[in-house]
Amino acid sequence: MQRVSAANEEAIEAWNGVLFDRFLQYRDTLVTGLGAHSDRALQELPPRRGDRVLDIGCGFGETTQQLGELVGTDGEALGIDAAPRFIEVADIEAAELERGFDYAFGRMGTMFFANPVAAHRNICRALEPGGRLCTVVWRRKFDNEWLYRAEQVVEEFVSEPEETDEPTCGPGPFALADADVTSQILLSAGFTDIGLRRCDLPFRVGRDLDQAVALVMALGPAGEVIRLAGEEAEQIRPEIEAALRGALADFDGPDGVISTASSWIVTATSAP
Repeated sequence: MQRVSAANEEAIEAWNGVLFDRFLQYRDTLVTGLGAHSDRALQELPPRRGDRVLDIGCGFGETTQQLGELVGTDGEALGIDAAPRFIEVADIEAAELERGFDYAFGRMGTMFFANPVAAHRNICRALEPGGRLCTVVWRRKFDNEWLYRAEQVVEEFVSEPEETDEPTCGPGPFALADADVTSQILLSAGFTDIGLRRCDLPFRVGRDLDQAVALVMALGPAGEVIRLAGEEAEQIRPEIEAALRGALADFDGPDGVISTASSWIVTATSAP
């Protein structure tokens, strides 16, 4: 394990602990839903055969394997993640990556950088001149209504404490939701030819309301508020669950609880 960015230590503690356990519990739901967005991104800007590819925040490695298939036996796909329980490699904000990558990819991981300019600059330096970047990040909470509704409901009961001993996930999943902010980060990091394309796809939150409510209470903005509120939230958990069932009922149908997940497909080029 290479050294860890001090600014990212708290987020790594969270992702390597309770958030890992919760992500593992809902792995099938999350990988299927998020995988549709990475599939779309890789259709629009795939790596070339023979490319050397860097997979940023690779998690369990599904995207790394997919990238490996795309680049073929003459290429190489290297997955990195800051949380050792996902994969024992490195923190992109601190790791000294050697130059030589042709393509860098990231699905729903770059939003959590404590120092996004520094992290993206490190990625840019790892790319060959003219190397390509393709990442998938969440758009605004308002455009992901199942997440937004759940957070609004939970905050009617409890609020995130100003101070807590619990580790948090960092800047949060919507840190790159603003197109202008994301573009400026990439420009400051040394990228050119920056583009953001909106991607809206159905997301199956759960096979039924029970599973959907359990998911939003465990992960996402609502889950984070509940976790950090601790005992205060646990004491009124049944009331919160009931309110969430009502809020998510509009999305319930014969194929499960399905809403829209809205992301940006972000593309850029490493400056020559």
